[in-house]
Amino acid sequence: MKGSLSNPQTGFLAYCAKLGQCLIAPSCLLCAGPSAGALLCAPCDADLPRLAIEHCDTCALPVTEGARCGACLSHPPAYDHVCAPFTYAFPVDALVQGLKYRSMLAIAPLFGSAIANSLDERPDAIIPMPLAGARLRERGFNQAQEIARHLANIGGIPLLSRACRKVRDTAPQAALPWKERAKNVRKAFVCDEDFTGKHVAVVDDVMTTGATLNELARNLKQAGALRVTGLIAARTLPGTFRKHAPDV
Repeated sequence: MKGSLSNPQTGFLAYCAKLGQCLIAPSCLLCAGPSAGALLCAPCDADLPRLAIEHCDTCALPVTEGARCGACLSHPPAYDHVCAPFTYAFPVDALVQGLKYRSMLAIAPLFGSAIANSLDERPDAIIPMPLAGARLRERGFNQAQEIARHLANIGGIPLLSRACRKVRDTAPQAALPWKERAKNVRKAFVCDEDFTGKHVAVVDDVMTTGATLNELARNLKQAGALRVTGLIAARTLPGTFRKHAPDV
């Protein structure tokens, strides 16, 4: 199924996308100017908001000193590390929304490549953040799956798309206050494989409170995972949290 969409029913859309790429000269996804065959032109790529070098090794939030922030030191999450190339700010937020809500699947390789370039440790396997069946049918694809597929192809890392399932159709995290997000995803996932001794990476588009990643990481640890890393396209930073910000 290499190069296909998450949902087989959208195969015709994939065909149309490939046909369009052949008929239309490549242009920048943001400014529509010439991009020399790349997804973004050089100026737009240079303007993308990138995560600061000084950030918590666990949750990727900015720190002024030390390798871990106070929150991760006092209440260590189930995941061990987060790797994110971008911050969730303009125009990355527009790219995320274009992929997620407007089916702009050409954006997924951009995020997959950016994560691959910032990857500091090769995991044993990659798992896309699962979507509930109803949400997948409604959207037609899983944006995390699309990003993960490209990332797996670049790094030659096994992609285990069916290793974990979302078994509860929870309310969208973006619609909930932050304090309710952890409760919303509790017991929402099931892992069907044995990950004993493995370093497992979970791929998703945005991380805000980390509640969803933490819950899936907890399940992966129960399935034997030795280490869980979040590979996230964009990290929401303090001061930019919004009630309706996406969450992983």
